[in-house]
Amino acid sequence: MSGELQPAEPVGYRAILHRLTRLDAEAAELRAEAVEWHDDRLAAVHEAVRAAEDDVRAAADEVRRAQRDRETVDAGAADIWSRFVHDVGPSAERFGTTLPPPTVPRQRTADAEEFLQEASNKVRYVPPARPLGSAATLLFAAFGFLGGAVGVLAYQLLRWAGREAGGDFAVALPVLALIAMLLGPVLAVVAAKRTADHRGVGLDAAAVATVLGTGLATAGVLYAVLRGPG
Repeated sequence: MSGELQPAEPVGYRAILHRLTRLDAEAAELRAEAVEWHDDRLAAVHEAVRAAEDDVRAAADEVRRAQRDRETVDAGAADIWSRFVHDVGPSAERFGTTLPPPTVPRQRTADAEEFLQEASNKVRYVPPARPLGSAATLLFAAFGFLGGAVGVLAYQLLRWAGREAGGDFAVALPVLALIAMLLGPVLAVVAAKRTADHRGVGLDAAAVATVLGTGLATAGVLYAVLRGPG
């Protein structure tokens, strides 16, 4: 039996086994690369989804902010229109009591607040000044009388102070006294202007002349009376 021939090992068996082992290793490497590529792509997709969700939330916040701004602007425009209709009266009611629909402005560089302020300035109602009556004329004459009297009183007080102080004050204060006497009627005009604005009465040139004339006349008469004859 020992002399019998053994079957020969197939030719290339080890080479084929080595090749299969190498192919299995290459397949494992390819599978690992595929898994890594898949994980990278999945992470990139998740990051893109998160970024898109952030953009959506930011856009929603901007939409809500724009809606609040629009509601604020609409409320301001409605208030301006309501006050305009109320102040002007029936002549403005023909345009309607509700706010007209908005229009696209020609100049788009300004913001809504500037447009509202411009509209408020344009429709601000200023009632016409009432004409002067006899009562107003007497009132302005009274202002002139008081202004002249106060000017003479200031004149007397300053001259008395100069005499009491003596020295340089005795020279300077009489000059100031004359200025104070002339300022009395001028200050009366200022007081009359404030009163006229408060009552909606026009202070025209005639009213100013009434105040100044009465004031200067009063100051002149009181000055002459106080100085006495000679």
